[in-house]
Amino acid sequence: MSQRTKAELLLVAVTLIWGSTFVIVKAALNDASPFAFNAARFIFAGILLFLFLSRGIVDREALLPGLVLGLFLFGGYAFQTSGLKLTTPSKAAFITGFSVVLVPLIMIPYGYRMRLWNVAGALLGLAGIYLLVLPSALVAVNRGDILTLVGAVSFAVHIVLVGKYTQRHSFQHLVPVQILVVGLLALAVTPFDPGYMLHWTVRLVVTLIVTAVFPTCVAFSVQNWAQQYTPPAHTALIFALEPVFAAVTSRIVMGEHLGGKVLLGCLLILGGMVVSEIWGGSPPSPVEG
Repeated sequence: MSQRTKAELLLVAVTLIWGSTFVIVKAALNDASPFAFNAARFIFAGILLFLFLSRGIVDREALLPGLVLGLFLFGGYAFQTSGLKLTTPSKAAFITGFSVVLVPLIMIPYGYRMRLWNVAGALLGLAGIYLLVLPSALVAVNRGDILTLVGAVSFAVHIVLVGKYTQRHSFQHLVPVQILVVGLLALAVTPFDPGYMLHWTVRLVVTLIVTAVFPTCVAFSVQNWAQQYTPPAHTALIFALEPVFAAVTSRIVMGEHLGGKVLLGCLLILGGMVVSEIWGGSPPSPVEG
């Protein structure tokens, strides 16, 4: 089995992990406010990564790239987790998945030209988001959906930068730094959070352990490693499976009813991702910029 095949299979597994954790994070937010939850999750994960992935070694050249990655990753999770408290897991997952369509737009400064299929994919995605966040009229906009969309933009920038920095620095040193940065930034913001809440329940502790180990330590290590061997278009297309896994999990675990308008919106976003990534062409390597 080639390195590329291994990388893509592992990315599918990672996407399944990310998609399925929307449900348990949604439940944990009954015991902790978003910033408090992210502070505990990412600091714990960062310490584990520093001890077991980088083996206590700090690469000074990777500090600045790791800091930049951490800033955008923090932005993504801060808005996503805040939005998840106000919206449903499946809607949050599909809106977050729109970051895949945003990647070609972010790559334009690197010389990437938007093709007709890219435009078509973006329009399909926007139509899907319209159905999700505007269920009846403008006054019905869910603030959680808007927050999640802002997080999607930050995640898209993070995807592009991971492709750039993993070509120059070892993922073993990039991952611990960016994860710790997310945790420390969340901790710094927590005292200013008017909705601060932290109740140490068994459910919260179990969720923190699970999310710190699997969707954080394991998933981000695999992503940073795999993007050395997988073209950006393939990586983005695999990530498009995340909202599908989230919707299925939400339906099975929470019994969430997915109405016709929501289902159509989800299908339009997923269709936009597929059209953009299959026929839109691959963005050039970020290193070329």
